[in-house]
Amino acid sequence: MDYQIERIEGSTNIEEIAEIVSIQLKKPVVIEDAHFSLLAYSSYYTEDYDEVNKQTIFNKQWPVSIHERFMDEGIIDQLSHFKKPFRIKAMKDIHLNKRVVVSAVYQNEVFGYIWIQETTPRLKERELKYLQDASSHIAFLLNQQKLFKEGKNEEDHYFYEKVIENAFHSKHQLKIEAASAKVTLPKTFIVNVFKIEEGDESSFEEVTNSIRLLANNMTHSTYIFFNNLEIIILLASHSSEEDSLASSAIELAKSTIAQYDKYSILVGIGNEYSSIYKVRQSYTEALEVIRTSMFFNKEKSLPIEYKNLKTLRYLETIEQHNKETNYTNEDILILFKKDQSDQTNYLGTLEHYLMNNCKIKPTAEDLFVHDNTLKYRLKKITQLTNINFDDFNTRCQLYIDLQLLKRKRAIVSKQLL
Repeated sequence: MDYQIERIEGSTNIEEIAEIVSIQLKKPVVIEDAHFSLLAYSSYYTEDYDEVNKQTIFNKQWPVSIHERFMDEGIIDQLSHFKKPFRIKAMKDIHLNKRVVVSAVYQNEVFGYIWIQETTPRLKERELKYLQDASSHIAFLLNQQKLFKEGKNEEDHYFYEKVIENAFHSKHQLKIEAASAKVTLPKTFIVNVFKIEEGDESSFEEVTNSIRLLANNMTHSTYIFFNNLEIIILLASHSSEEDSLASSAIELAKSTIAQYDKYSILVGIGNEYSSIYKVRQSYTEALEVIRTSMFFNKEKSLPIEYKNLKTLRYLETIEQHNKETNYTNEDILILFKKDQSDQTNYLGTLEHYLMNNCKIKPTAEDLFVHDNTLKYRLKKITQLTNINFDDFNTRCQLYIDLQLLKRKRAIVSKQLL
């Protein structure tokens, strides 16, 4: 056993170490970094890999469902506190066989984990000691890698942070700084912003750690920045063969929202650009999505991508103008009062009709009514008001005013709760 430790300590290749450990223990081995991203696994005893190991190897990362289960079971907490190998029971419902795991710790910092699928026979004490010794060397190697990468990563990170903060006074200055820092500029990039609302500050670290885990599972380069309760994610692609940045940003947003639905998290995604000079613009676009969401009382049906906001991004300015000029759409007011007194749904009908470009069939399908029923409602609307559906400007004005009325009614409802 001592000879094998000497072999491990004489190696700087983590993949080679995984093979040595696997052969020595005669069991499947997986080595991950501190963010649970796959670093190496043994090609021996692959027939013994359970479904969780297979998914980890295929995705280069733990499945999110496994991470959540390990959080619930307290295993994640144990990994940060236990310095010796410990056992994990089998969880048949998620196709997880028995495990022995040890954290790779160097100078009291966890750099990764070694997972042993404990097939028969059970590991003996001397084998557990061997595993712990191996983890110490792996932690040392990962620390060396971290020190090597940090110099470069910090320069890149600092550069992009300055771009987002608009710290450069000219394109020329930005270009010189990029060359000086030897930053390899991406082909395309996109900015995704998560905003934790005041009152949920305690969830900030938890959400941040989850976003880091999800971001590390992506094929793109990711840079994370913070501004008060904002978590700013810059996704960068250096190859045209990588997955769509916009798709990755949406996936990241939806996964985070679904996982932390109990918290008030607002999300905004800027446009995708190919010029480094547009990083700041993508960031401000993401913020505009969040402001629009706040304006509409965090309505969940609103788009999270800037490119899909369309006229919604103008409504805050329009509402302010309406207040200053005491503007009221008399036609909408008539229909509102009619709905209130007679329990009709003329405003809802009007909105669906406008959103379907004043086409009968798709509007009727949206409202689950017969075409003739819809035609009757539209006839009543034109009799009650001066609305001319043939006029494009009238249709635009009606849509805008309906959205502002919905916002006003939502505010009133919230105040009554």
